[in-house]
Amino acid sequence: MEIRLEKAAETDAKSIFEIQVKAFNPLLDEYRDYETNPANETIEKVLARINNPDGGFYKILSDDVLVGAICLVCEEETQFWISPMFILPEYQGKGIAQKAIRLIEELFPQAETWELKTILQEKRNCYLYEKMGYRREDWKHSLNEKATLVHYKKLC
Repeated sequence: MEIRLEKAAETDAKSIFEIQVKAFNPLLDEYRDYETNPANETIEKVLARINNPDGGFYKILSDDVLVGAICLVCEEETQFWISPMFILPEYQGKGIAQKAIRLIEELFPQAETWELKTILQEKRNCYLYEKMGYRREDWKHSLNEKATLVHYKKLC
């Protein structure tokens, strides 16, 4: 299975939006974090991320099939954020997210830090990020009684 990233264009917005909703709907159902869950975002938000001059969306392709996306934002010249990243449910658990993270980090060798936030209760996500060298920071934010957001950071 060949995994590669490709910069998204406005013409990709609908496909990315549909995958984002499919990927995040199970979490929305479980945690009911209606105000923060990407499944509740609009296609306009996807377009804004695609067109962000300080970052953008990258399509995650597995054997030339669009299976997900990873969005990055450069807050300073050397400080990068991943938000959001998602893979279609039927492609999860196959190492695609690990490869996508490696590829996005390789695209920006000037990065001194990579950061992201995720739901603490999603143990698979936390395990993935820790396996990739991210360390949980001393920051937590309760979204509601079911979900807590945590901050991860990787020093390069």
